[in-house]
This record gives sequence, C-alpha cells and structure tokens, in this order.
Amino acid sequence: MASLNFELERRIFHQYYDENRALFEKAKNAEINIVAALIKKSNVGEVTKIEGRIKDKAECIKKFHRKYQGKLESAEQAYQIKDYISDLIGIRIICLYEDQIAVVSQILQKHFTIIDVTDKIAAVESTEGSFGYKGLHMDLALSEEMANKSKYQPYAQLTFEVQIRSLIQDAWSVLDHKIKYKKSIPNDLRRRINVLSALFELADREFKEIRNATAELIQQATVEPIEDSTTEEDTTLDTERNEKLINAFNFLRVAGHFFRDFEFEDYKVDGFVQDILKLAPDFEKSTLHRSLLENMKAVREYSTEFLAEDPDNSFSPYTSIRHCLYLYDCKTFHRILSRVARERFEGWLDIIATQN
Repeated sequence: MASLNFELERRIFHQYYDENRALFEKAKNAEINIVAALIKKSNVGEVTKIEGRIKDKAECIKKFHRKYQGKLESAEQAYQIKDYISDLIGIRIICLYEDQIAVVSQILQKHFTIIDVTDKIAAVESTEGSFGYKGLHMDLALSEEMANKSKYQPYAQLTFEVQIRSLIQDAWSVLDHKIKYKKSIPNDLRRRINVLSALFELADREFKEIRNATAELIQQATVEPIEDSTTEEDTTLDTERNEKLINAFNFLRVAGHFFRDFEFEDYKVDGFVQDILKLAPDFEKSTLHRSLLENMKAVREYSTEFLAEDPDNSFSPYTSIRHCLYLYDCKTFHRILSRVARERFEGWLDIIATQN
C-alpha cells in the first residue's frame, strides 16, 4: 500500500529489490538478447556495443529523492518508490554514428511498448550555452505479443530503460559525468567545457561525413571504367592525376574484376595498396589493370603448378597480384615478392622460356 512515509517506503523498496534481484538480472539478459537479435536482422549498420546493468539500490533511492520525493510529498500524493524507478534495468546501445540512433529507435518502437522517450540530443541543442552528453533514452516494456510468450512472462510487468548513443556521445558522457558541480561551475570553465563539447559534436558529424564520402568513393569505383584514357592534357592536371593514382577504392574495382568470388577485407586492401605505393609512388589504377590483364594467365598457370606440388600451401588473390606486378616491372617491384618466392617464380619462368 502506498504511503507518504519515506522511511517505510524505503524499507519496502529495499525488500522488493533484494527479493527480485535475480529476476532483474534474468530480465536484463533476456532483453539484451531480444534487442541484439532485432538489430542484427535490421539494416542499422555496425553497432559497437549492447550492454546492460541493474541500477544500484542506493542509486535508486537517490534518484527518487532527487526527482520525485519533494513534489509528491508537497502534493500529499502517496507513493511506492519502485513505481518511479523506470531505469532499474538499463540497456545501453552504442552505435558508430549519430544517424543510426533514429533507426535503432524506430526498431525498438516497433517491437516494444513505449512508456516514455527523452531526447537528450534535442534538449542540449535547443538550450543555448548548455553542456552535457547527448543520446536518446527510452523507457520500454515488453510488447503484449512478447509478454504472452512463456519464456518472457516472468518479466512482463518490468520496465527497462534503453540509452542509445553514438560512439562519440558515449565517450563524452563518460567525461561529462566526471565534471563536478556543473550547476555552479565558473563561467570561464563553463565556456571551456562548451568548446570541448562542441569539438565532440563536430567529431561525430565529421565521422559520419567521412563514412558517407567513403561510400560514395566505393560507389564511383564500381561504375567508372576500369582503365582510364590518358591524354597529354590529363597528365598536366594534378587533381586529375591524383584521382588516377591507385587507392583502396579503385583497387577494389580492378581486383574485383579479376577475382569476382573473393571477398577483399578493407584493412588488408588498405595495407596492400600502401605496399604498392611505397615501391611505386606514381602507380595508377590503369597500370594495375594493365599488369593484371597482361600477366594473369601466366600467373594462374604458375599457381596451378605451385599448388599441385604443395597442396597444403595457398596462393591468394593478393599473391597472384604480387606476381603480376613483378612480371610487369621486375625492377620496380623487385621487393613485392619475398626472396624465396621470387627465386622460385624466376626458376619457373626460365623453364617456361626454355620450353617455348
């Protein structure tokens, strides 16, 4: 029964908390699994972390005292503390980019019962001179459909809070919580903190723009001709010249043409392209295409014999491209192959030359 006796209600809450602590933990784990499965099936993109926690008993009391006790007692409105702790079970979702937050929110709104939504992004941005972490907070409960499933019925009456943040927002929130006496902080410190907050916001925006620009470059690389036409006028323009240089994006375009069934991993592509540019700083996309076009047949013949002699070894597309580059310009790409690989390849080439 609700009352206005805080000490009584505090004891009742402590008892409720202690008796149901194991249930809260199971509910948290179940809700994390549901959220993770929903996100995995969606087109949200990479989510770096989905984690949960059970709010400390003392922290629950502090929150009630800070946010609700005074108002309820002033209005002489009886209460039970547990009814006002919507974030006793908390889940945090960390996205890579800020624009993923709305997508995750839409997924959760579609599959859970929405109790309340607090948009801290809008709150901070609409308040001049303020600082604080951003993110979207949602108080949720299991939908009727999920609550009717036998494995979720024990958690049907429990609510939980979901915090959705970008990676940058999450980093700022950690720092924000370390700033003491925020309401009383001197103006000079407030200005410095606001500058820092703005830098975090700018970083969030720039990471998103870099992601979009990268996707656009990949898209361009898949539709542009593999081999560029080179004219005297083209080679005089530095910007156009730079666009013709080999990079990770146009490498994927060329290499993907020759190895259609191979999945090139981004970090390996990046390193491989840098290896090429260290040996040939002016190496162009069209030159890569030409080197593969002219030499791939011979390299594939060599790889077939190589693997026949040593079935436990491998000969990846990267290895094939290295051999093609060596054949194309053995002086420039002398170090593209290891000494052992180079000597073995040269021996095979000598045998082929003798046979022909």
